[in-house]
Amino acid sequence: MAISNHERVGKAMELLKQGLSPFVERELTNAYKDQARAQAGRLMGEDRLLADKPLAQWDAAALLRLMWEAWHDVLRKTLGNAERTLVRELQEVRNKWAHQQTFSSDDAYRALDSTGRLLTAVSAPEAQEAEKMKMELLRLRFDEPVRTEKRKTAGGAIESQVTGGLKAWREVITPHRDVASGRYQQAEFAADLRQVHVGEGSDEYKDPAEFFRRTYLTESLKRLLVGAVQRLSGEGGDPVVQLQTNFGGGKTHSMLALYHLVSGAAPAALAAKLGARAEAARELCYRLYTLCERKKRAQEALRYNALVQSWPEIVRLARETPAPPAGPAQVALFGRN
Repeated sequence: MAISNHERVGKAMELLKQGLSPFVERELTNAYKDQARAQAGRLMGEDRLLADKPLAQWDAAALLRLMWEAWHDVLRKTLGNAERTLVRELQEVRNKWAHQQTFSSDDAYRALDSTGRLLTAVSAPEAQEAEKMKMELLRLRFDEPVRTEKRKTAGGAIESQVTGGLKAWREVITPHRDVASGRYQQAEFAADLRQVHVGEGSDEYKDPAEFFRRTYLTESLKRLLVGAVQRLSGEGGDPVVQLQTNFGGGKTHSMLALYHLVSGAAPAALAAKLGARAEAARELCYRLYTLCERKKRAQEALRYNALVQSWPEIVRLARETPAPPAGPAQVALFGRN
């Protein structure tokens, strides 16, 4: 399984912990004898928690700090200035790793290389593992351009095979005249809950019947509406609903559906504009009736049941509902009769 550069640096920190602790413990013991542990605690200053632990349990951050603090008195007799520079560099790498900062491939390679160099300087066997990780990262860096080029080549071949017999989209569909003429303005077609509330905007949003006529009631939208009715009736339903979709995913449209659900539109007028989709509204009423009956909400169940039972009459009234008066464009096109 592929690992991230951050994970590679984390493994490097673990290798440092395993490889540095025997070296640091040996050097402190040679310098301070049986006072080595006490001197380690003194060098670490206020961090008294580490003083009670053996060096084998110290993490990479503590070992690197101890090496830095003990350099002049102990380690400079064994290591040189190059290794001291590596200690300081790896302290910064560890802090960056601990704060969840990102590492580029170059950063990770540099961290692995510095880790391997320091472990080699103290004769730690973990240096071999650091070298293997470094070479593996190097191989991945060189292989990636080759894989990318292969994907491009393969993708181009597949695309040419698939699209060779397809017509251009302009030959299959005709854009709306506003789009084709360049007069399309996205703001005019974006739903706005405030505009609907104050009676502004286009009819497809502010008119409940027109809104539901154009809206396909998905299962998710049905669950949202049922949950809202449950909450309003005091029988369950989520108090807070988090609408998690990308831009254009239907968050405002869902809120408009809830708004119109309790707006009090006349059933016959609504069914008249819904047309064939009115059956979905009847199905929603039946589901709400079943839900209220199961929850022992007798009054609400009776209301929804009455609506379901009256549906044939609602449909008959909807057929008799006169069509809205023709607009200027319709009159110009079809005449008044």
